[in-house]
Amino acid sequence: MAKTPSNMVSLGTEAPDFSLYDVISGEQKNLNELKGKSGSVIMFICNHCPYVKHVNKTIVNLANKYKNNDINFIAISSNDVINYPEDGPEFMKINAFENNFIFPYLYDESQEIAKKYDAACTPDFYLYDNELKLIYRGQLDDSRPGNGIECNGEDLDNAIKCLLSKNVNTRIQKPSIGCNIKWK
Repeated sequence: MAKTPSNMVSLGTEAPDFSLYDVISGEQKNLNELKGKSGSVIMFICNHCPYVKHVNKTIVNLANKYKNNDINFIAISSNDVINYPEDGPEFMKINAFENNFIFPYLYDESQEIAKKYDAACTPDFYLYDNELKLIYRGQLDDSRPGNGIECNGEDLDNAIKCLLSKNVNTRIQKPSIGCNIKWK
């Protein structure tokens, strides 16, 4: 469980486009069809990481909370499945159903999309506005496995509230911490 921080990509950066296989629907999905009318949360997650397992319930709760506000959540797994077979598409689909994902869970087999987003760890969170400009990147909240802090999604939740109310997010944006993406 190596603690790896996320890279703090410059705010205002445009979301890189993608077309990836969605393990839930069994179809190719692209950013344009998945983005939300008000905003989009793009998350790099995986199946085996204890940091991701720790936050799964909270990200599902947030996705449910904001689905009627046209904030779409999109999950991407970019891990090397040769060395980490539990992160393969068939297990991604099982994980999505076991955790009641209401959002697509995309498989980045080539790892090209993780590199375009400068993703470093799982989980890694990016919030984009309706023009796909980055307005938040970093942690879900201060909770980590075993630190005794409740996982409530406070940091991402606040960023989404600021987006919807058209207020500037004045909170310090802290890097996410998690397992490093398992590069090939």
